[in-house]
Amino acid sequence: MTPAILLLKKTNIQFKIHEYDHDSNRTDYGIEDASKLYLDPARVIKSLIVELNPSGFIVAMVPISEQLSMKKLSRAAGAKQATMAPSDKIQSLTGYLAGGISPLGQKRQLACFLDQAAASHSTIFISGGKRGIEIELSPPDLIDLTEAYQTDLIA
Repeated sequence: MTPAILLLKKTNIQFKIHEYDHDSNRTDYGIEDASKLYLDPARVIKSLIVELNPSGFIVAMVPISEQLSMKKLSRAAGAKQATMAPSDKIQSLTGYLAGGISPLGQKRQLACFLDQAAASHSTIFISGGKRGIEIELSPPDLIDLTEAYQTDLIA
């Protein structure tokens, strides 16, 4: 049981857990999620850890089928610059390994930004906190739990 799932179990939020056997040779985690679970890539949301200059780290959530715009994210966050967080810092910041980063149940809850396109779906899929586990929930529930800002983040 991951911290993300434990957090959801403490709430009255409806969610479903979807699991598959992760192929350790793959590094295209979101694409693997979508293909093995037969999901629409527009509904599978990747959680990217981004460093904002000068304010610190945040979570940017965009569909796996899209590319994050650092320019749009910087503007939305009121930062001068945004860059992907160094991979060696991700686990210490979130408690999760790359490919299993959930916006829920992080060691230290980072501010979250969700691309507005995700809200157009009745449910979306986020990492369950471990490679091979996806959580299906409604966008409003994800926004409530993470206090995410909704904005256009797609390049």
